Amino acid sequence: MTDTTSNTPAADTAADRARESELSPVGRFLKATELDIRMLGMVGALLVIWVGIHILSGGLFLTPRNLWNLSVQTSSVAIMATGMVLVIVMRNIDLSVGSVEGVIGMVMGVAQAEFLIRVMGFQLGNPWIWIIALAAGVALGLMIGALQGFIIAYLEVPAFIVTLGGLLIWRGMAWLMTSGRTVAPLDATFQLMGGGPRGSIGATASWIVGILACVAVALMLLNGRSQRKRFKFPLRPVWAESLLGVVACAAILGAVWIANSYPWPIGIVRQYAQRTGITVPEGGLFIAHGIAIPVLIAVAVGIVMTFITRRTRFGRYVFAIGGNPEAAELAGINTRWVTMKVFMIMGVLAAISAAIASARLNASTNALGTLDELLVIAAAVIGGTSLAGGSGTVLGAMLGALLMQSLQSGMVLLGIDSPLQSVVVGAVLVVAVWLDTVYRKRV
Repeated sequence: MTDTTSNTPAADTAADRARESELSPVGRFLKATELDIRMLGMVGALLVIWVGIHILSGGLFLTPRNLWNLSVQTSSVAIMATGMVLVIVMRNIDLSVGSVEGVIGMVMGVAQAEFLIRVMGFQLGNPWIWIIALAAGVALGLMIGALQGFIIAYLEVPAFIVTLGGLLIWRGMAWLMTSGRTVAPLDATFQLMGGGPRGSIGATASWIVGILACVAVALMLLNGRSQRKRFKFPLRPVWAESLLGVVACAAILGAVWIANSYPWPIGIVRQYAQRTGITVPEGGLFIAHGIAIPVLIAVAVGIVMTFITRRTRFGRYVFAIGGNPEAAELAGINTRWVTMKVFMIMGVLAAISAAIASARLNASTNALGTLDELLVIAAAVIGGTSLAGGSGTVLGAMLGALLMQSLQSGMVLLGIDSPLQSVVVGAVLVVAVWLDTVYRKRV
């Protein structure tokens, strides 16, 4: 007679408890909270870098002013890194994103400063100028992504070759449009996308956003727990979920507090208002920045891309193709169309980044986006995206972008020359790929 006692729920529970008792306290903590050890390692590395640079710079790094600027500087790279995750997960690469960013930035700049005003007859300050320019940039990004994706997916030209050619073509097109001229100034409303004296939402609105984000975190945890109960999946301990919620809300509200702790002198804001025609409140010596608009855009893109990768059929297809392309095709997935859509998304994200970068400069320059492709790829890889395909997270890529920008910002504060900065960035990328290789061999 077959013994079935070992298959009973009580036996399974006893076995689970026995295995759990063998774990170390750290192991039990990680199992209870279900935290990714690589993500924790990256957060730890980021904190070490911040503290180290802060000490070496004489206390200049971990200040509200520098952290606010760091968040703005990270935004454009972080946005493109979310799309690069999908590209690399599918075992492809996109070397053209920096050049695509540059040519789209130039198109939007020419549209605002020359075409719409001189040719179409729009008046300065017309509210349609920035809308039309932004729409044209996003449409161009979509078409460039579609073109490159079509060549890669349907003509079966390797992504490395297609995007390497794109790197040269789009950079050259950006120069040809204006013969190397810098196009400026840009529309005043468009400039808000880049941060600056009025490119933030203010203290009160920032606290409202922070509180709403904390409420959203709590609702997500409750919904996740109810879904686990519904499908009879193992539940995290209540203390673990409470801890995750408290830590997440503390991080959100801490970021809001830092953003509100960096004030603009009222005189600078009024000078900016005179040039752009906007109004500012009377009285006081300073105006709190609050969360910068480009940071909000980056967060919104991160949320949307996370939803796409984790909650949609398209996202599951992307990871299935990256894990095993042949099996995915045999399962009926239209791998070519999915590949083309991934590059279309990458083009749209490059357009959004171009808008932020050019708005921040208040100009469209031929240097816009130069070498950004390397920063974007490095951010995705450092964030845990495997070059072998099949795995990666949007949050990890955004943290990777923050880490890369923190290194660059810190090296500037320390007075390190640009060539040596490139050496450090390259070394960090190589070490990150090596660590990923070691991790995968042990798993």
